[in-house]
Amino acid sequence: MIYIAGISIALFISALLLNKKNKSKSDMILLGWMILIAVHLYLFHINFTEHIYQSPHLLGLHFPLPLFHGIFLYYYVSAVTNQFPKKNWCVLLHLAPIILSYLYLIPFFLLSGAQKIEVFENEGKGYETFMAIGISLIYISGIIYVLWSSILLKRHKKNILIQFSNIEEIDLRWLQFLIYGLGIIWSILIFTNNDIYIFMGVSVFVILIGFFGIQQKDIFSSQNLVLKRNQRRISKKESKKTKYIKSGLTDKLAEDTYKNLMQLMTEEEYYKENNLSLNDLASKLNIHPNYLSEIINKKEERNFYDFINDFRVEEFKRLINIPENQQFTLLALAYDCGFNSKSSFNRYFKKHTGKTPSEYLKSVVK
Repeated sequence: MIYIAGISIALFISALLLNKKNKSKSDMILLGWMILIAVHLYLFHINFTEHIYQSPHLLGLHFPLPLFHGIFLYYYVSAVTNQFPKKNWCVLLHLAPIILSYLYLIPFFLLSGAQKIEVFENEGKGYETFMAIGISLIYISGIIYVLWSSILLKRHKKNILIQFSNIEEIDLRWLQFLIYGLGIIWSILIFTNNDIYIFMGVSVFVILIGFFGIQQKDIFSSQNLVLKRNQRRISKKESKKTKYIKSGLTDKLAEDTYKNLMQLMTEEEYYKENNLSLNDLASKLNIHPNYLSEIINKKEERNFYDFINDFRVEEFKRLINIPENQQFTLLALAYDCGFNSKSSFNRYFKKHTGKTPSEYLKSVVK
């Protein structure tokens, strides 16, 4: 059955994550989520096949488990996008409804096996209010955490446009599909409440999240190291720039930095660095990244991503007009301009010019 496949894949992914070196916070969250999914699918399977009555001590354990999934989605998305809560009490607060649910169920867990079976066979007699509240909480938590995770991902996409010039490998589009996937599962729960369909969806979902999640690398780790290095270096200097960092961005600093920035772009063609980031450029200009971002926004009315890639597109347009470059492919020229993938080049070029690179080439070649 598909449930057995889902359990097997969840446990296999858990084993891979356990053996993964240098596990990140998101890896640990994914590991916990995979184990939870395996347990949840197992409890559903033995409940569906009625084998659970042979192990009555397991009855009732699955009631609060659906509340975990929305929380794990939020934890995972926030960790991958570097937006994880910094205070432990904020992290634990999300678990409060689950903890309270299990505390309320303690008297049920202390019943004998025969008494537990009797409660189940009578559709939860004596726990009707608890079950009604529990179902409502599951519905509400699913909607809230799916929406919350979508907001975090949207914020992440905005953030990387401020910090990076190439976002092909870090835009986390696959994560949007996982959010949609869990949203679909919750929709099935809300509109059909059919356990078979729900857990079939969970089994498919675990395949997707495992395939993409286990390959996910930390996005901001190396960039944060650069930022911290810059901050340490700047703080040690007894200079006017140090005072600016403490007192705020002045007009003179903004003008001087912008002049140096344009010199880097036009004379040194710094935009050709394939993986150029805001922190890299700030380090070169000896200024705090936040100030550099503010300068680009004010002077150019663009974010860092658009600012750098506009230079790359203009350089590409210049190169294809040189007869000697006709021996090279469009992609080779794009790489020379700083793009690091065909898809990102094509997408941004069309955004900038309204034409694909091939269409533009036809329009300029006579």
